[in-house]
Amino acid sequence: MTHWFCNGQAIDSLPIDDRAIHYGDGLFETIAIRNGEPRLWSLHIERLHSGCDRLGLDSPADESLRVEITAAMHAAQVDPSYALAKLIITAGSSTRGYRRPISVGSRVLTGVSEAQRPAADNYQAGVVAVRCTTTVSEQPTLAGLKTLNRLEQVLARNERSNTDAFEGLMCDADGRLICGTMSNVFVVHDQSVSTPALDRCGVAGVMRQHVLNTLKIAGHEITEKNVSWDHAMAADELFLTNSQFGLVPIQGIDEQRWRVGPVTGKVMKLLAQNGIEECS
Repeated sequence: MTHWFCNGQAIDSLPIDDRAIHYGDGLFETIAIRNGEPRLWSLHIERLHSGCDRLGLDSPADESLRVEITAAMHAAQVDPSYALAKLIITAGSSTRGYRRPISVGSRVLTGVSEAQRPAADNYQAGVVAVRCTTTVSEQPTLAGLKTLNRLEQVLARNERSNTDAFEGLMCDADGRLICGTMSNVFVVHDQSVSTPALDRCGVAGVMRQHVLNTLKIAGHEITEKNVSWDHAMAADELFLTNSQFGLVPIQGIDEQRWRVGPVTGKVMKLLAQNGIEECS
């Protein structure tokens, strides 16, 4: 169960004229709470502020957001050792029409809930993914942002409702691999790690950024580039990242299978040393 708050007050509904309902006008962050602290907080805040700037939304102060999460967890009596927080910034209420009234401010919603620990086998043996037929639309203006418009991911996720697949992988209309429905993808060729460029579409996950930063600091080669589906399928190793589960290896996509490789193992070890306990 998720407990919701707005400006420190418990809520169970949203005003019907909120622009999030009518137009998906807003952004969100899903944050892992580990040992009472919001993990990768600076990366979440950086993406949130960047998104607010690009969409023209009022951006809440960092400290006020952190206070909101702490207060929400206390009020909901959620176990702070392993929990989840969701921040939603909507464009607020307005009259009918796409254009936002100048005087309308953002509405900040905070949700907290218990988090389920991932299965250990996901990290040891890897997970299975499938290719989705639903594609990611190209829109450079929104590329990288985690907006409230997630219908493509909803449709793609529904494609694997009757399968045992852990994740569905999504391409753009030209067949380039972009991301998973809830994750980012990394491919390994000849010891070199790369991840799809997200300058045209896709969500730039905070765990993706944490992997990029961690590998660069450690002196490992890593690139962001266009990745065709065939190039991905010819990879030596593949893995997925997400703010909640950290990193899991891919053991299979559709009918093709891989072993968990040494490069993936090294990345997991680096993440474990840099605050991602699930990769230990």
